[in-house]
Amino acid sequence: MLRTGILNPAVLDLLARVRHTNTVVIADRGFPFWPEIETVDLSVVDDLPTVAQIVAALRPGFVIGHVYAALEVQAANSPETLARHLAVLEGLPLTYLSHSALKQRVPHAIGLIRTGDTTQYGNLILESA
Repeated sequence: MLRTGILNPAVLDLLARVRHTNTVVIADRGFPFWPEIETVDLSVVDDLPTVAQIVAALRPGFVIGHVYAALEVQAANSPETLARHLAVLEGLPLTYLSHSALKQRVPHAIGLIRTGDTTQYGNLILESA
């Protein structure tokens, strides 16, 4: 029985298939459904869990080489919300793309983890190192 780290079997299964430079999408509650990639839906209610909480849970065991975020996240959220949302990315290379360009990367991901996050344009794409 697992006692530490990620406990969710579907998340573990998804992460076990990620290799060098593969990507995983961590999406907010309103992100479109992509039938061509596996989705692990962890959403419970608004902001439970958040994208930042999932990234924080992944960081100890998942080597993140790069992060992609929507450029629109900066203008659509208060400075406090943005700081709280992105604090978990400290020390990681971060590239902002238009939301449209970010969505073009989604079909190439190994999978998507959906959260209950209400941060506008709060989706992140994590690229493994």
